[in-house]
Amino acid sequence: MTDLEHALGYKFKDKSLLRRALTLKGADEHFNNESLECLGDSLIGFVAAEKFFAEGLDEGGITSRKKCVVNDRALTQISLSLGLDRALIKPKGQFNNKKAIPSAYEAITAAIYLDGGMEEAKAFILRTLDFEREERDYIALLQEALQANRRPLPVYSHGVDMGEGDRHDFAVTVQAEGLTFVGRGANTASAKRAAARAAYAALFGEQSQ
Repeated sequence: MTDLEHALGYKFKDKSLLRRALTLKGADEHFNNESLECLGDSLIGFVAAEKFFAEGLDEGGITSRKKCVVNDRALTQISLSLGLDRALIKPKGQFNNKKAIPSAYEAITAAIYLDGGMEEAKAFILRTLDFEREERDYIALLQEALQANRRPLPVYSHGVDMGEGDRHDFAVTVQAEGLTFVGRGANTASAKRAAARAAYAALFGEQSQ
């Protein structure tokens, strides 16, 4: 679990909370992440709404941005980038549960909240959620374009914070078609998106907008 904690940027005091957040119903009927998912969903929604409110968005703007930033597709990408899909504890014989992947991010968020409090959970959400996410999903577009050309899937690095003090400047690299592209952003998710966008533009001819 040490590698996973490193990817999360958070070290659990109570390791059982981390294990519970990764345990799917069916693997253990009484010790699973279902209730943590529910709590995490509320925490993520609150932090996102609070951020957009602080940025001066009105009701419609907050709702629109939340729909773009907090949805299964967005949370799936974050879970995959953190390696949560590989860490899930699944029932025997279960190999493909797509809903479990975005739910894992929700459960992990709740586990961090219970283990370290609201400030730690908020810091995790602000660090990992892609608040700059656009309607056009370059991470998905890059993967789909490579698959369509029967090329190896892109490989992303973990985010490295190049900033100083309270100023965060994350860098993520993506390797595709034998080339390496770099993305920068205020958190790992936005840096990954920027890397994917740079790779997609270079490999498939679309200019950055």
